[in-house]
Amino acid sequence: MKKKALSVGVGIALSACSFMLPANADTLTTIQVFPAGEFRPQDGRPMTVPAWRIDQASAQRVIERFNQRATPLVIDYEHQTLRKEDNGQPAPAAAWFRALEWREGAGLFAQVELTESARQAIANREYLFFSPVFRFHPKTGEVLAIEMGAITNTPAIDGMEAMSLRAAACFGATLEDDSVNEHLKKLLAKYGLQAETDDDAVAALNAHFGQADNHNPLKAVCSALGVDEATDEQTLVAACTALKSKADAGTTDNPDPTKYAPVAALTSLQEQVTALNANLAARDAADVDALVDTALEDGRLTKGLETWARDLGKKDVAALNSYLGAAKPLKDVLASQTNGAAPVADNEHGLTADEIAVCSNMGITQEDYAAAKKV
Repeated sequence: MKKKALSVGVGIALSACSFMLPANADTLTTIQVFPAGEFRPQDGRPMTVPAWRIDQASAQRVIERFNQRATPLVIDYEHQTLRKEDNGQPAPAAAWFRALEWREGAGLFAQVELTESARQAIANREYLFFSPVFRFHPKTGEVLAIEMGAITNTPAIDGMEAMSLRAAACFGATLEDDSVNEHLKKLLAKYGLQAETDDDAVAALNAHFGQADNHNPLKAVCSALGVDEATDEQTLVAACTALKSKADAGTTDNPDPTKYAPVAALTSLQEQVTALNANLAARDAADVDALVDTALEDGRLTKGLETWARDLGKKDVAALNSYLGAAKPLKDVLASQTNGAAPVADNEHGLTADEIAVCSNMGITQEDYAAAKKV
């Protein structure tokens, strides 16, 4: 299954933290990027969150995103990369990020490769501080990713807010957030499962509903009949029937007990298969009921989609689980599409409010939906 992460809005910040540059820096040197825990700008500028923050867990995600980059991140002089469109001046590199490292209790550090001119300028004390440009979560303030940095003498930069807006334009304002969405968390908790990402959550739920191979109640039966564990019911019944026919034919010929089984044993085996299939069907029906009832309660399904969802679950529980995992509650979809007002029927295309919600939830146009209804 292709991993699908959640795309969330993020903030862009230029930190005014005064991290001193090492005076005796070699070409390859280490600098501090963030302190451990919560931190705030030293220039007292207004913030959209109470504080920025980073800990070992969030630092690991920052490091993973950094390691996935194909090109190194730049460190320039005085954030000139963000100014060049205004002043028309070049933005030469002072250094390049090479690696990130978390030091518990201290913070996030970077190994950087200085250019010769930057190394000499730092040695001459012409530049004293390092200032990172980074993304953060707009609600929690958690550091999400590093975008670039600068060596500077003015960590509290004049026009910091304008430069933050320029940084947002340069680097975009969305980022993949790998945390599990709230609806999947509820399902995981309901079945006593755990996962750290949406992808892991769907896999865990699929494994729970489909049962792992080593818990397959028909595994022993398939093994005894010499058929593949993934075989369908018809093939399994055919194997049982063939075995019964062989047993019937050999009742008066002293059959080889290593090749043939008594009819009573085969009949008992068929009864067990039938009972097991009935149990599996009952369990699947209960799982589908739980999924659909939960989705109806939290608004990911409307009453108009209930029959469709139950039919889908009877055929493929994993497909239903994946759909509900990606679905949004109807109240959230309606609020985003109608500014909180209840949707009305589309007179142009003849769609009901439920159908309009389905279009929004599934990412299709009302025109295409209406055309599909006429087919």
